[in-house]
Amino acid sequence: MSTATETAAQHRLGMLLVAASAAVFGLAGILTKSVDADPLTITSWRGLVGGLLISAYVLWRRRNGAGESLHLGWQGWVLAILGTISSIAFIAAFKNTYVANVVVIYATVPFVVALLAWLIVGEVFRRQTAVAAAVCLVGVAIMVWSGLGGGHAFGDSLALLMTFLFALYAALVRRFRNASVVWAGAVSAFLGIIPAWFVTDPLTVPPASIPPLITFGFTFALAVILWTEGARRIPAAEAGLLGTAEVPCGILFAWLFLAELPPMASLVGGTIVLGAVFWHAWRDWANARDTAIASSPIEKESQKA
Repeated sequence: MSTATETAAQHRLGMLLVAASAAVFGLAGILTKSVDADPLTITSWRGLVGGLLISAYVLWRRRNGAGESLHLGWQGWVLAILGTISSIAFIAAFKNTYVANVVVIYATVPFVVALLAWLIVGEVFRRQTAVAAAVCLVGVAIMVWSGLGGGHAFGDSLALLMTFLFALYAALVRRFRNASVVWAGAVSAFLGIIPAWFVTDPLTVPPASIPPLITFGFTFALAVILWTEGARRIPAAEAGLLGTAEVPCGILFAWLFLAELPPMASLVGGTIVLGAVFWHAWRDWANARDTAIASSPIEKESQKA
């Protein structure tokens, strides 16, 4: 197999893995709402199962000479603790508002990351990102405002908190370049077990809830592994574009399996946010594609001619 053919095959595989990761991530809402347990209990079960599977993946990569260090250091521990807190807020948000509200608010993470990266790392905050972020802010405001009188304001607030924490996590990943990110994710999952034992008893869940809890942990680990393997094979802009499929998948699954239809204000605000998110992701992908074409040997030869 030629180098070009192998590269193309790896690229197609990367696209498939990232798209599959987005679809699996989209199951989080329906799995959370299908379990008759509190958010801390759900987090602990997901952390136990998911942490074990991610740990096995990290060890497997290390055996094949492609793994990362198991030494976290203070930077890795900061990421792990921050990941645990954001995961608890993530699951609690699903329990207290519509799935659509959570996934749409979470879709604004790239813009919050860009703002925090500008403040923490000094990365340029592009005009394109500022415009998309401003439009998203309008859409999120419509969604949250509608929840004030509908009993979903608390869940929407948790979704906003979760979004900020995840964005801070992502910005710190860029700042802590030597941190073992995947291993920190595994440790973060295990840390999610601790709060539940101080507040509740995770072993008292109804027997009928155990299969979906185990499934939740499995899908969490699967999504992380698929994303990690896929994102290594394709450009970051393309991975970001494909990753936005998580939002429509989450809304679709909530409609199919939970018959959950959010109010009109959520639909309007969600449409505004998704429009901005997809436009921004598409622009990034298009710019990356044009840059790749311009720098290709064929294009350079044609310009010389």
